[in-house]
Formats: sequence, C-alpha cells, structure tokens
Amino acid sequence: MVCFAFFINRILAPHKPNPEKLTSYECGEEVTGNAWLPFNSRFYVIALIFLLFDVEMVFIFPWAIVFGSHEIINFEPRWGVLTLIEMFVFLGILILGLAYVWVKGDLEWIKPKPVAPFTNTVVPKSAYEKLNEEQSNYRVKAFTITSAVSVPTVPSGTSETGGTLETPALKKPMFKPTFKKPTNEQ
Repeated sequence: MVCFAFFINRILAPHKPNPEKLTSYECGEEVTGNAWLPFNSRFYVIALIFLLFDVEMVFIFPWAIVFGSHEIINFEPRWGVLTLIEMFVFLGILILGLAYVWVKGDLEWIKPKPVAPFTNTVVPKSAYEKLNEEQSNYRVKAFTITSAVSVPTVPSGTSETGGTLETPALKKPMFKPTFKKPTNEQ
C-alpha cells in the first residue's frame, strides 16, 4: 500500500524542479554553512529519553480508557484496582530509570571538567625550575624609531613650474627582532 501511494504520487504530482525548490528547508531560514559538522552526542541521549517518555504516553492512553470505563469496572470491580497497580508499577519503573539517568549525569550538557595534568617521571622539580629560570633570562631588544635616519629621494617627474618632483624611495623595514641573553655585567 505504501509503495502504491508513492507510485500514484509520482504519477499525479507535477515535477518542475528549480533551484528554489531544491534547497533545503530549515525552519524558513536560509541554509548557511556545511551540514557535515561534528554533532554533539548529547542530542542522541536527549532524543532517546524523549522517545522513552513519548512511548510512555502510548501506554498511558489505553490505561486511562480502561481505568475510566464504568462498564468494565461495574462488570468486574477488580479491573480498576489491577489497572491502578499496574500503572503505578509502570510509572515507578520509568521514574526509577529517569532518576538513574539523572544521577548518572546524562541529562546534563557536556561541561568540561578541568583535569590537572600529572606525570610519573623521575625528573626532580628543581630541574624544571632551573630550566624555567634559564628561559626567563632571555629578553627582547626594545624597538625604537630614530628620526636621524634620512630617507633618500628618487626623481619622479616634473612639476607644473618646470622643476623636478622627488618622491621618497621605498625601502624595506630595518627592524629585526634580536634575542640577547643578558650578561651579568648589567
């Protein structure tokens, strides 16, 4: 029947594709970016929990009909008590599962827990401290601009008065960072 319905739809429906029709529909918004992005695995957990409680409703509706039926309860009064106990057991199991998931922390979003790094090396801590002291002795030479540097000019043409125009020549920056280990003389 399903295949027949799809076949009839294929025959009767007009097929006029255009770029607008072929785009993805995303809540009326323009699609941006790539769909193949890392997906947070917690969405799956939340979806499964939603599905569990959605299916629970499928079982509660028939129970409500049986429990609320005066004909069935008048015919056999034990049905009312039996359905009430059965639903309390069913809901108890679901609530117990929900409490387990809650205590386990699966309902919380991923929160990074800082982990302090540790090593099992036999290198003494004083060696690390000595290395850090040696590396902190390096200093960057201060950058200063001196105005005593003259900029050479290059003739570029003639002015309206007949003289030559001179423009400064472009030259590469002269700053190069130098790292010097300070001496004990300072």
